[in-house]
Amino acid sequence: MKVYLDNAATTSIAKEVITEIEPYLSTYFGNPSSTHSFGRKTKNAIEISRKKIADFINADNSEIIFTSGGTEADNMAIRRAVIDLNVKRIITSKIEHHAVGHTAENLKDSHNVEIVYLSTDKNGNPSIEELKELLKKDVKTLVSLMHANNEIGTLLPIEEVSLLCDKYENVYFHSDTVQTMGHYPFDVKKLKIDFLVCSAHKFHGPKGIGFLYVNKNLHLNPIITGGSQERNHRGGTENLYGIIGLAKAMELAFSDLETHKKHVEELKYYMKEELYKIDSRIIFNGETDPNKSLYTVLSVGFPKDICNSMLLFSLDIFGIAASGGSACSSGSTKGSHVLAELPLLENFQTVRFSLCRYNTIEEVDYTLDKIKSIVLKDK
Repeated sequence: MKVYLDNAATTSIAKEVITEIEPYLSTYFGNPSSTHSFGRKTKNAIEISRKKIADFINADNSEIIFTSGGTEADNMAIRRAVIDLNVKRIITSKIEHHAVGHTAENLKDSHNVEIVYLSTDKNGNPSIEELKELLKKDVKTLVSLMHANNEIGTLLPIEEVSLLCDKYENVYFHSDTVQTMGHYPFDVKKLKIDFLVCSAHKFHGPKGIGFLYVNKNLHLNPIITGGSQERNHRGGTENLYGIIGLAKAMELAFSDLETHKKHVEELKYYMKEELYKIDSRIIFNGETDPNKSLYTVLSVGFPKDICNSMLLFSLDIFGIAASGGSACSSGSTKGSHVLAELPLLENFQTVRFSLCRYNTIEEVDYTLDKIKSIVLKDK
């Protein structure tokens, strides 16, 4: 049996998305910048997709900029905030995705930007009280805090943070919403936010495509020059197939969001209860309250005396895909920077199981059975 429980890293492409993309791989192949009928056909398809995506988050069409994914979108938001909006300070946390953390550090050196890291509690929640105090200082600031952590699933109270930032004229708010777009509803007309990001492959769309939402009141220069595509925000021929697939994936995700959420939540909390039965010392990182945790992610800390570092390898032998941290760090010899910020984990082996709407109770039971056999063998 093959079981895929690494959906926070990437998801399978939905069959309906593949069907939607297929005509644009063969029949409709014109360059969207061409003025003839072939180009007009694909340009029209892109703009229909843009409107569909904008409508899902209640944005204006002009506020959606297509990118190669979440990393580029994060880079674009943070770099343009510093270069074009004259931001002098970035407030963030040490458990952000490297697309945010490394970009902020780069700007610290290259543009003399002050970086302030909020402290985080034992569950990875950044201190809102610290943020309140920091914002009282009158300096052009970008607050960059992810909506949900990709490794431990901690959820930011995004509405509270957005309203807090909105109180100050010189404060902009950017949130990495890669793990939550397609899994939670967004209304940018109500949510006081300047930048949010999307990556299609996190909710059964194609890889290599995403978007950056930019509040229409902000005026940014392109990060990629050499063409006037994306209303002169991003040069280069558009990823036609990706854009079509992204729009269809969002349509599928938002068509029955609550049903998808209920299904995944049931799998997650069933798995959580059954794991606890295996050994009551097992801990769940970032789990304090279901409303404060990303429902697709279950970060499990196994006591090292019942589970050695070969657990992921053993699961893989049984056909089960899980993760020890973020896939974006694969190939790195360093441990997880997120887990390093959580206290008292040195005696635990962490495994991230991440679920999607296509996972089944049978797959979870199979995984639990194999975990039991591995743990008992180690004993």
